[in-house]
Amino acid sequence: MSDGQLHLPPPRKLWVRALLMILLAAAFQLAASVLLFVAVVQLVLAVSADTPNARLQALGCSLGRYLAQVAAFESFASEELPFPFSAWPPADSQISL
Repeated sequence: MSDGQLHLPPPRKLWVRALLMILLAAAFQLAASVLLFVAVVQLVLAVSADTPNARLQALGCSLGRYLAQVAAFESFASEELPFPFSAWPPADSQISL
């Protein structure tokens, strides 16, 4: 980059993006179903043990981040491909609403 211009990657072809969107929509539905299952199990464990399970909290948080990444790609808000094309989102930081 000696000429001082910013070189952006070429835009993805629309048909490739449409195919990726269909694939990620299916992944979104699967992840949402897993999140529902985790929420129900977490509720049952919280009622029986009077405290939520830390591992399920982390899993739910990372699933929520993944769903947000997929939604951003699906709505053209981001060009970054979520998992399985990039790393799984971490659950270590708080979600800001």
